[in-house]
Amino acid sequence: MIKRSFLSIIFIAFLMISCTNNNKFKIEKGKVGLITSATTVKELDHLFEKDSIVKNLSEGALGDNYFQDDDKFLIFEKGGSLLLTIVPKEQLDSTSTIKSIEIHDSRFKTEAGTNLNSSFSEIIANNSLRPESTLQSVILFLDELNATIAIDKEELGLRDFSTQKVSLEQIPDLAKMKSFVIWFH
Repeated sequence: MIKRSFLSIIFIAFLMISCTNNNKFKIEKGKVGLITSATTVKELDHLFEKDSIVKNLSEGALGDNYFQDDDKFLIFEKGGSLLLTIVPKEQLDSTSTIKSIEIHDSRFKTEAGTNLNSSFSEIIANNSLRPESTLQSVILFLDELNATIAIDKEELGLRDFSTQKVSLEQIPDLAKMKSFVIWFH
């Protein structure tokens, strides 16, 4: 009886640890890992207390540079690998919520398995996509996730610096993504 209870406790602990690890890298609409649409900038230190955060802050309205970048919070795992780039909605405001999160680690994935290493054929098999061409990339809009995936035009065999319209049929099955961004608006 004691052996059975002990095994039950170990099994429950294992399930709790597994679920926590799965949630840490799960992407859903309005959620990336432990970050939700309600998460504020000041909560990032607590959420990533075991990781390193590099804060690239803008000058905000006080600065002289009109064309300045947004604040960026780079989340590095212990050991140095970049996990996420987080951009807040409001600059220099610790109470601001999150505007976007760029995924840099392939462990972050959707329920359907879409991650940074997914090929185009894997992405289109599990998502409805809407393409839009920019000068150097094709941006795929995943409306059900409120996400964008960029594929470099070199992957398509197209010239850079043209806004030639691209259809989904023109994208090769093995084309890899250049960036994967989840939007929180």
